[in-house]
Amino acid sequence: MSSLAGKTLFITGASRGIGLAIALRAARDGANIAIAAKTAEPHPKLQGTIYTAADEIRAAGGQALPLICDIRDEAQVIDAIDRTVAEFGGIDICVNNASAISLTNSQATDMKRYDLMMGINSRGTFMVSKYCIPHLKKAQNPHILMLSPPLDMKAKWFAASTAYTMAKFGMSMVVLGLSGELKGAGIAVNALWPRTTIATAAVGNLLGGDAMMRASRTPEIMGDAAHAILTKPSRDFTGQFCIDDKVLFESGVTDFERYRVDPSVQLMSDFFVPDDDVPPPGVTVASLPGAKG
Repeated sequence: MSSLAGKTLFITGASRGIGLAIALRAARDGANIAIAAKTAEPHPKLQGTIYTAADEIRAAGGQALPLICDIRDEAQVIDAIDRTVAEFGGIDICVNNASAISLTNSQATDMKRYDLMMGINSRGTFMVSKYCIPHLKKAQNPHILMLSPPLDMKAKWFAASTAYTMAKFGMSMVVLGLSGELKGAGIAVNALWPRTTIATAAVGNLLGGDAMMRASRTPEIMGDAAHAILTKPSRDFTGQFCIDDKVLFESGVTDFERYRVDPSVQLMSDFFVPDDDVPPPGVTVASLPGAKG
């Protein structure tokens, strides 16, 4: 399968950034997209709402269902999934993209923020997947995709931001568990993570502003990589922790320059990329400050 035409995707956090890029790539095939996110009103620091995302998805050729949904709330998750099934007739793909971040050490992490990250990243991913699974079991090529990192259990990833790393690795542990649980049912469960920082609001607002944005790739690389994964046969490709450019290189892509925000600036590695993960030929990436050792 090379197209997502007619497929229904339930994507959390799809009002902007990587989630929206995944939605738009699927929309170009003619897919149906349920946009499950919290942003209904414009935010001063965050571009996009579920309604502006829906407009972009329709303009790209897809069908859109904007849904106000806080994935920490069980009733809201169930209702959003039920409304998606009522609108489109089922769910073929679940994309767990919604995430909260706080790059703080133990003393600088207040427990409200800790609970937010655990509630959205780990618990939210588990819960959205749980309630999508009965519908995915009826689909022809069902996939669950987490936007979460390889489980590279090194102290350096935890030392400066224990709570955030626990929350993100929790998403990846859901991949590990559900890929085993659902293998017999033919539901693929995989993770996708970027090799470099991606030009999103989180990078611009939290990681280093304009300088880090220019050292990043655009969200489109994640949209294209997700498409490559979600069009694979679900019974043959599961339990994988994928890096964006490696997925695309294995799919025949050799030119990654078009994804760079500023080709004159050295690309910056994202968190959690294992030291022994070799990039495609011609790709060079600088180490993220503070992620050595």
